[in-house]
Amino acid sequence: MYERILVVCTGNICRSPVGEFLLRSTLNAASRKADVRSAGVGALVGDPAHDTAIAMMAPRGLDLSAHRAQQATPELCRWAQLVLVMESHHREALTQIDATVRGKTFLLGHWSKQEIPDPYKRNQQAWDEAVALIDAGVDAWSKRL
Repeated sequence: MYERILVVCTGNICRSPVGEFLLRSTLNAASRKADVRSAGVGALVGDPAHDTAIAMMAPRGLDLSAHRAQQATPELCRWAQLVLVMESHHREALTQIDATVRGKTFLLGHWSKQEIPDPYKRNQQAWDEAVALIDAGVDAWSKRL
C-alpha cells in the first residue's frame, strides 16, 4: 500500500484536485489511509479549484473549496511513493523537475491506457468526460493499492 500519493495535472485547479479528493475519499471508504496530495507542472499557485470542479464534487460530499494550487517541486516528487498524472507530457515535465520521479510516475488512466484531457475553459461535456475518466482511473488504482 502506498501511503503518500501525488496527483498531478497542469494548473492544479481542475483535474488533479478532483483526482486527489476522489482518490482520498475512495481509499478512506475502504479503510485504507493514505496521504493524497495534488500539484501542477505549471500550477496557478494559490488559486482555488475551478468553480466547475467544486460544483461537480459537491453532490458527492466532497468540498474542494479549501484547495489551493501548488507547483510540483523536487520535494513533493521525493515525498510521494506514487505519482499519478493526467497526460504523458506531465510525466516528462516532472522528470525535468526531479529525474528520480520517473520510475514511480504513471498515468491515472494507466490501466485503461487513457490520458485525461484538460477541461479548462471548455464546455460541460468536456468536464463530464474528464471526471468520468478520473473516476475510472481512481477506481482502477484503488483496487490495486
